[in-house]
Amino acid sequence: MDSRALRRARVAVAMTFAVHGAVSGSFATRIPWIQDHVQAGPGELGLALLAPAVGSLIAMPMAGRVIHRFGNRPATRVLLALWSVMLALPAVAPDLGVLWVTLLVFGASAGMCDVGMNEQGVVVEQRMGRSIMSGLHGMWSVGGLAGGAAGTLAAHFGVDARIHLGVTAAVLLAVGLVIGRHLLDVRPRDDQEAPAHFVLPSRSVLLLGLIGFCAVFGEGAGADWSAVYLRDVAGASPGLAAMSYTAFALTMAVGRLSGDMVVRRLGAVVTVRISGLLAALGGVLVVLARSPVPAVAGFMLIGLGVAVVVPLAFAAAGNAARTPSEGVAGVATLSYSSGFIAPSAIGGIAAQTSLPVSFGVVTVLMVAVLLLAGTLGRRRAPVESASTPVS
Repeated sequence: MDSRALRRARVAVAMTFAVHGAVSGSFATRIPWIQDHVQAGPGELGLALLAPAVGSLIAMPMAGRVIHRFGNRPATRVLLALWSVMLALPAVAPDLGVLWVTLLVFGASAGMCDVGMNEQGVVVEQRMGRSIMSGLHGMWSVGGLAGGAAGTLAAHFGVDARIHLGVTAAVLLAVGLVIGRHLLDVRPRDDQEAPAHFVLPSRSVLLLGLIGFCAVFGEGAGADWSAVYLRDVAGASPGLAAMSYTAFALTMAVGRLSGDMVVRRLGAVVTVRISGLLAALGGVLVVLARSPVPAVAGFMLIGLGVAVVVPLAFAAAGNAARTPSEGVAGVATLSYSSGFIAPSAIGGIAAQTSLPVSFGVVTVLMVAVLLLAGTLGRRRAPVESASTPVS
C-alpha cells in the first residue's frame, strides 16, 4: 500500500492514543472539584469512581462486534468522539446518582475506544512490518501527562471544572475528528463471520491476558502505593515520597517510548523476559528497602519492567485471534481488570500482614511475566482484512 498513507496512519493512531490519554489525565485532575460539586464523602466518591471500571469491563468484550459491523476507522472515530464528549459531563452532574451513571458510560466509551485504537495499532504494525505498539502506548502516557498538566494549572488558578473540561472536550473532539480521517479503513472480508455479541477470550488470548494482568497489577501497585510505601516503610519525607510516583511514571514513559527499538533488536519474547526480570528485581528491592533510595530505585525498575509488556501482549493477541479486535478485546478485558483489583488487593494484604508482604506478591507476579514470556512467540499468520488508506 502507499507508504505515505501508511505513515499518515501511524501518526493518526499515535495521536489517537495521545487524545485518549489526554481525556484521562484531564478528568483525573478535577476529581476533587467534582467531589465537592456533588457533595460526596470519600466512601461515596470511591463507589462513583468504580463506575468507569465497571463500564469499561462490561463494554470491552462487545467491542469486536461493533468494530466488525461498522469497520475500525468509523467505529474508532465515533468512540473517540464519544469519549471526548463524555469528559465534559461528570462536572455538570447534579448529584451522585447521575454522576455514577455518567461515569459508567464514560468508562464504557473509553474501553471500547481502547479496543478500536489498539486494533488499529496492530494492523498498522502488521503493514509496516516492525514494532510500533510500545511507542503508541508511550503516546498515551504523553497525552495523559499533557492533560494532567493543563488540568493542574486550571485547578491552581481556580478555573471552574465545567468550563475547563467543556473547553478541553471540545478541543480534543476536534483533534480526534481530524486525525481520525487518516486511520486505515480496516474492514472484514465478505466471507468473515461476525464475532459474538460478547466475546470470551480463547486459550491463547487467555494466556496473553494473564501476562497483561500481571503487568497491570504491578503498574497499579506502583502507581497507587509507591508514595505510601516510601512514607510508611522507607521513612521518606512527604516530598520524597511524592517524588517516588513521578520517578515510577517517568521510567514507564521512557520504557514505552524506547521499547519499540528494543523489540526490533531482541524480539518480543526476549524483551518481555528482560522486562519481567527487571520488574522482579525491582520488587525485591522494594521488599527489602528500609530507606528511601533503594525503595525509589525499586519502584523505578518496576515501572521500567512493566512498561512494554501490555503493548506487546496486545500486539501478540491481535495476531493470535481470529480478528485483531477479538484478540485485543480479550487481552484488554483481562489486563485492565487487574488495575481494578490491584489497589484494594495490596491494601487488603497489607492490612493482614504488611506492605512488604504485599509487594512480595507483586514480585511473584513479575516472575510470572518472565516465565510466561514465551507465549508471545506463539503467533499465527495475521488474519487478512481489507484495508484502504484515506487518500
